[in-house]
Amino acid sequence: MARSTNSTRLYLRQDDLTNELFDKICKYIYEKARIGLGKNKMELVRARFGKVIRQRQMSGFREYFQWMVSDTTGDALREAMNAISTNLTSFFRENDHFEFMAKTLLPEIERRNVRTGGKIRLRGWSAGCSTGEEVYTLSMTISEFVKKRDEWDIKLLATDIDTEVVAHGQRGVYGKDRITGIPSTLVKKYLDPVTDEKGRPAYRMREDLRRMITFRHLNLFTDWPFRNKFNFIFCRNVMIYFDRPTQEALINRYYDNLAPGGYLFIGHSESLSGVNHRFEYVKPTIYMRKS
Repeated sequence: MARSTNSTRLYLRQDDLTNELFDKICKYIYEKARIGLGKNKMELVRARFGKVIRQRQMSGFREYFQWMVSDTTGDALREAMNAISTNLTSFFRENDHFEFMAKTLLPEIERRNVRTGGKIRLRGWSAGCSTGEEVYTLSMTISEFVKKRDEWDIKLLATDIDTEVVAHGQRGVYGKDRITGIPSTLVKKYLDPVTDEKGRPAYRMREDLRRMITFRHLNLFTDWPFRNKFNFIFCRNVMIYFDRPTQEALINRYYDNLAPGGYLFIGHSESLSGVNHRFEYVKPTIYMRKS
C-alpha cells in the first residue's frame, strides 16, 4: 500500500478503532492464527497495532485493516503476530521440567538406545520458543547429561509465529540481566562474553549449543513440515491464547508428532483438564504418548 508523502498528514486516528472494526480485526487474527482476542484486549490492540500503523505511515486502523485483508505477501500477518505476541520467558523457567528431562526423559532415551547412523537419536521441539531461552536451557540440560557427545545424534527445533523473536534466538546473544537464571558454572561453560549491537556487555551461547538448534518461523495452524517424530515437545504458556476447540486440535496434533514414549510439556498455568486427548498423565503439566 502506498504511503503518504504529505508531512502534515495526521497518522493514527485513535478514534477510528470502533467496536465493529475491532471485531473484524479479531476475526482476522483468529482465522489466521487461532488467537482469541476478547473485548478486554481492545486497548492492547490499539497500542500494539498503533505502532505498526505509525511505522507504515497509515491514516489509522481502517487503512491498516484494509491492508491486512488484502495483503498476499504474508507481511501483514507476520507484523500483526510480532505486535500482538507476549514474549515473557527466561532461562530455566519452570525448572522442574528440566529436572525431569535430566532425571527421567534422557535416561529413558539412553536405555532405549534407538540409534540413527550408529548414534542415539534425540529429537525435541520448542513450540513457541520466543527469544530462545527455553531451547538453550534444553541444550544445556542435554549437554550436561550427555558425556560422550559423538555417541548422540541431537537435533532441537525452535519455532515461533513472531519472526523478530526467532531472529533473536538465532543470534543467541543475551544481556547480563537476561542470564541471571543460569547457574554461574553453566555460564562459564556454555556462554562467551561479547558486546551487543549497542556495545553493551552481553553473552553469546557457544557454538556447540547453537549447532543443536534450528530456529524457524512457524504458524502452528498451518502445515507442519516434519518427517520424523519427536521425543519431546515443549509448548509452554502458548495455549492460553487459544479457545478450547483450538487447544484440543493442537494437543492431538502434538500427539501424532511424538514418538511412542515421547513427552509433552505445557506451562504451569495451563491444563489439559476438559480437553479431549490421548495422552497419559505423568504429573502436573507433563504428559506422555504411550504407543
